[in-house]
Amino acid sequence: MNSERTARVKNKAVAPLQITAEQILLEAFERRDDGLKVPEQRITDSEELKEYQGRKRKEYEEALRRNRLNFGQWMRYAQWEIDQREMERARSVFERALDVDSTNVPLWIRYIQCELKERNINHARNLLDRAVTILPRVDKLWFNYVSVEEMLSNIPGCRQVFERWMAWRPNPPAWNAYINLEKRYGEYDRARDIFERFTAAYPQSENWIKWARFEEEVGTAENVRDVYTLAVDTILAIGGEEFLDEKILANWAKWEARQKEWERARAIYKFGLERLSKSKSENLYNSYTAFEKQYGDKDGIDDVILSKRRIKYEDQVTSDPFDYDAWFSYLTLMEETSSDDVDSVRDVYERAIANVPQIEEKRYWRRYIFLWIRYAVYEELTNNDVERTREIYNQCIKTIPHKKFSFDKIWLLYAKFEIRQGNLQRARKILGQGLGLSGKPKIYKGYIELEKELKEFDRCRKLYEKFLENYPDLPLGWIEYATLEQQLGDDDRARAIYELAIEQPEMEMPELVWKRYIEFETEVGEYDRARKLFETLVEKTNHVKVWCSYATFELSVPGEDSDDEDHAGYNEDDEDEEREIVVTEEAKERARKIFQRAWNRFKQTDQKEDRVVLNNTWIEFEKTYGTPETLSTVEKQAPSMVKKRRRLPDGSFEEYFDYVFPTDEDNSMAKLLEAARKFKERQAAAASSSV
Repeated sequence: MNSERTARVKNKAVAPLQITAEQILLEAFERRDDGLKVPEQRITDSEELKEYQGRKRKEYEEALRRNRLNFGQWMRYAQWEIDQREMERARSVFERALDVDSTNVPLWIRYIQCELKERNINHARNLLDRAVTILPRVDKLWFNYVSVEEMLSNIPGCRQVFERWMAWRPNPPAWNAYINLEKRYGEYDRARDIFERFTAAYPQSENWIKWARFEEEVGTAENVRDVYTLAVDTILAIGGEEFLDEKILANWAKWEARQKEWERARAIYKFGLERLSKSKSENLYNSYTAFEKQYGDKDGIDDVILSKRRIKYEDQVTSDPFDYDAWFSYLTLMEETSSDDVDSVRDVYERAIANVPQIEEKRYWRRYIFLWIRYAVYEELTNNDVERTREIYNQCIKTIPHKKFSFDKIWLLYAKFEIRQGNLQRARKILGQGLGLSGKPKIYKGYIELEKELKEFDRCRKLYEKFLENYPDLPLGWIEYATLEQQLGDDDRARAIYELAIEQPEMEMPELVWKRYIEFETEVGEYDRARKLFETLVEKTNHVKVWCSYATFELSVPGEDSDDEDHAGYNEDDEDEEREIVVTEEAKERARKIFQRAWNRFKQTDQKEDRVVLNNTWIEFEKTYGTPETLSTVEKQAPSMVKKRRRLPDGSFEEYFDYVFPTDEDNSMAKLLEAARKFKERQAAAASSSV
């Protein structure tokens, strides 16, 4: 028996007929059980009807007893009573529901609609009257009320309802409905009065525009213009320019353009652009540009662009009055576009300088002071108003807190202005006041330059002396004073000034004074004095650059047997050709000795870096003025750079580079390097001979 049984293998292949989930759901839906069907009830006599009505009323009452706030149930109850033709009972249900909540708007609407369906018009009116009295802020009740009255052709009654409604200052849709009512029946004067009351209650731009368009349809051009004028005046009176809307102005200007009143339209555009900020007038700009392109000329388009820029700068300086760069741009625009309107330009200047920096630090005042300077230059050069320019300078000086800082430029410009007016004494008085309040080197320099131009050299000397008393550490004062004396031919006084300068214990960059002093002695031919100065300086500083300058100086010194300029180191063959310096052998030898002294000095003091610089300069000298033998001698002194190690305080080692000079005595490293060099040369020679 078991042998006859065979094993069955489950076929897991895909079935040839596929059943989708949609087919399964569809089959389940078709086989659904409809359940028990309630047999339709048929009422055959009055007793059965009364029994049915009593049972239904009992069900409704029981449901309302459980939840009196279920207004859906109240309305179903009332509607059932209406279906039973029991209108009184339905009214009773509605009234009971209103006693529960008299503010339920859907309940009022349903009650009113039921009365209207039953053609109980007076009942519906009474309900509407009660509803709007209890809920005067519900627009839906009012709309139903006026719709009923208009549907009954009771226009006076409808108008009366609207008037009651408008007394509550409803939302704009209510006003628009009232206006549309009057328009439908041709009562344009009444509509115009309603618009006037409407815009008084809601002075928004769209309401004024609606009124203007109404006048375009039924009124005259003067009426439209009066509406726009009244709109702008009302908005300006209520909130000022910040509440002015570009929509009103743009619509007004476009309407004027359609009436071919182009000048009026242009005036309206400019009126808006001058009063509205850039952020609030972009559409107005675009409309104005399109208007000028269509009806204007090139000047008109330029005016549009300039107006845009003017409004842009006005916004910038209004938002940040201390943005002085914006004020400068604004002033440039005003000077270019309003050159004939001087008062407007001055007004912008006055507004700009009124913004005094709040922080008394000089860096915050620099841009601000240039506003004053520009103002003064504008009044002097453009308006030729001398007195106003003088007053601007005076006010500027009073504004600056001189106890903390001052501005030399103001004093100098004020003084030069007075000189241009021929008031020399006033200019000197101003500069003297500047020295007293500020005393900066620039004022001294400007004052001295003024006196130089006037050839008042005694005044220049007094100013230089005062300057050097206050600023003895500044080298330029000493140099300029001595240079003045040299130009005046008083070499002894100039030399005395230089001597005082180099004796100063403290000075910024004293090398400038030494350099100029040596140049002075060289220019006047006092080479021995210049040489002594070099000797003093090298003893004092021992600086490599001083030694190199000393050697270069010796090259320019003529020999002792030179009697005239032709033999004093110069060769002048032609007046038009540049004079060439002739370096004598004596001068070369003096320079070579100075190089050698410097080399020995640096060798004693172990100044290796200075020796390297000196050696390079010496090599260049020998290449130019020396012989092959002297050049070879100096080149042999050139150092080599080697890598060394040294121990640090923490016990570690670091590598560094050092200079090794072959001419130094007892220099084992130099000898080793020299031996290595010779060995390398011998190897190279042997290799070449074998080849």
